[in-house]
Amino acid sequence: MSGVTDLPFRMLAWRFGAGFVVTEMVASRELVGNAAESWARLRNSGIDPHIVQLAGREAHWMAEAARIVEANGADVIDINMGCPAKKVTGGYSGSALMRDPDHALSLIEATVKAVAVPVTLKMRLGWDENSINAPLIARRAEQAGVQAITIHGRTRMQFYNGKADWDAIRAVREVVSVPLIANGDVDTLADADEILRRSGADAVMVGRSSQGRPWHPGVLAGAATHPDAAEIAAIFEEHYTMMLEFYGVEVGLRAARKHVGWYLRFAPDLAPAEKAAILTSRDTKLVSECVASAIACSGRDTVREEIAA
Repeated sequence: MSGVTDLPFRMLAWRFGAGFVVTEMVASRELVGNAAESWARLRNSGIDPHIVQLAGREAHWMAEAARIVEANGADVIDINMGCPAKKVTGGYSGSALMRDPDHALSLIEATVKAVAVPVTLKMRLGWDENSINAPLIARRAEQAGVQAITIHGRTRMQFYNGKADWDAIRAVREVVSVPLIANGDVDTLADADEILRRSGADAVMVGRSSQGRPWHPGVLAGAATHPDAAEIAAIFEEHYTMMLEFYGVEVGLRAARKHVGWYLRFAPDLAPAEKAAILTSRDTKLVSECVASAIACSGRDTVREEIAA
């Protein structure tokens, strides 16, 4: 969810009742090197608890970054060993760490020892179908002091293809006693109930199903109801404004485009040429007004159909 769960998105999701929200990946070495992007990803604004996700490939930089994160208000540090993106795995971070459990554990141990706040871990089932080692790593991570574990029910080589294997997550449940969180293809309340039943997990994490729907985790948690068309239009306008203020207009225009595209799913009658014009426009006032109007005019029933799709 890099590029998605920035501070504006997290603030909205939290307000709508998400139990926990986690920052985008903060690259450990870049944070220690004082990279502006890493500091932006670290920012918080009243969300409690403040959970920061760290990524890296070397124990030294993970420990140093963890100390910085803790000193800057993090209540929990989550280690990313699940990202399948080539840019990340090519640097031997994210899910690439699952190819070398001993090395992965050295990062986990260094991070846990560096801070007093809880450290959690997110990973996949394994690198590929021939190396399903999540249970092994999870057991060793618990022994190293990790206090919760999230499993995405795919291997890295599956990326986001096919269907997440919710049953395979149960093998991790059988070897750890810390809270287990299940992730992958959870879009509805029925999905949430089913993944909990089949995996034996204690909680559910959602990612891609919340794109363009910051209220969605709160709905699954029973803390919010599905908004109607007019409410979605208002949420979009607020979200868009927050992004422009957070990034500045120039960067904000680019960062917001993917979100604009997702919100436009709630305006299915908009012509392709009109959508293209909105997505490429540099007139922020025009974008905000056009998207909000298109969503509001789509009608409640259309929005309900999109949510159920």
